[in-house]
Amino acid sequence: MQKRAKHQKPPIIDIHMHTYQFNRYGDPPPPNAVSGVVPVARTDNEAIDAYLAEMERFNIVEAYGFGQLEIVDKWISAAPDRITGGLQFPSNSTPESAMGVIEWPDLELLRTEYISGHLGILGEITAQYAGVAPNDPKLEPYFALAEELDIPVCFHTGFGFPGLPYKGAPEFRMVHGNPLPLEEVLVGHPNLKLYIAHGGYPYLQEIIAIMYMYPHVYADISAINWFIPREEFHGYLQRLIQSGFGKRLMFGSDQMIWPDAVGMAIEGIESADFLTEEQKREIFYNNAVRFLQKRGPEIALPFNTEEGSRRAPV
Repeated sequence: MQKRAKHQKPPIIDIHMHTYQFNRYGDPPPPNAVSGVVPVARTDNEAIDAYLAEMERFNIVEAYGFGQLEIVDKWISAAPDRITGGLQFPSNSTPESAMGVIEWPDLELLRTEYISGHLGILGEITAQYAGVAPNDPKLEPYFALAEELDIPVCFHTGFGFPGLPYKGAPEFRMVHGNPLPLEEVLVGHPNLKLYIAHGGYPYLQEIIAIMYMYPHVYADISAINWFIPREEFHGYLQRLIQSGFGKRLMFGSDQMIWPDAVGMAIEGIESADFLTEEQKREIFYNNAVRFLQKRGPEIALPFNTEEGSRRAPV
């Protein structure tokens, strides 16, 4: 394997991005709702290359990507040393239907994928899009499998695109984005390696309660670091930091089909003047390593940038 060039920027782990088809939201793709930038990719390979270019630009040494299995395979094949795949569910199988067709993956298929090492993460579990609460019995077999195999789980909470119930996800309800019902899951599965997507936004008090009571639970701050107004994000992030969770918040871009979201998400952290440089490094890299390794000091902290990219064990 060709050795990657040394990078002047410190490393980043993108704990939450998506391995989507280029035309998931239409062909031609719509512009980024925040920046107005239209993706240039018109094939899946071009979409993959566009994200890999952002990885190089910002020194993202590893990314955890969620999508449908066929397209996840393409992404993993393009960068097997840098992309860890996960099956997003419940969700659709075709881009034309967006999020309107609900499918639940076969448990034995998942078991095979994880035992073989092909997939390395469970999720993103987007139960909210199907009108399913975090503690719904439908999810229990998947949590049990993840706990048994020690697979990290990314669970969607909070919000989605405005107007979703009218635009392809008729069962979506904000009430099911509340992370507090995850308490029942955590009590029933004490060894579950769970991280909560989007920082639970806008459920601030609820996410604080969960993270306070269950110290092994982490959260990513994907999407909110670029999709909501910057001042709102900074206020929310500052409250999480003030609540003592600076070592349990992880960077994610939630890149879907808009590669410019990566730089916007990074800037959302860099521009937070209430964060120290040490706290930024924790969010960008160290916290993800701490969460993923769980067993033993396989990776020393802080990361030595002269040693190049090393995968965090899962």
